[in-house]
Amino acid sequence: MQRRKFSREFKLETIRLVKDRGVAVAQAARDLNLHENVPRKWDWEFAADRQHAFPGHGKPEQQKIDQLLKQDMIEGVATTG
Repeated sequence: MQRRKFSREFKLETIRLVKDRGVAVAQAARDLNLHENVPRKWDWEFAADRQHAFPGHGKPEQQKIDQLLKQDMIEGVATTG
């Protein structure tokens, strides 16, 4: 079975459901067909770093590495071409 992927918006809305609307974590997890620990994990990740929580394609450090590699490849092509 393949892992399910959830958008940043879905994760944030799940956190809002629990925090702002007062829905119990267990109830929210059942309603959304999630394991009970998943909304808790998302809330913990969001609380730890709101700006960089749920980047979508890996951790911010990896995104920076990918960006630098891409930039280096582009500059390498520009200088050789």
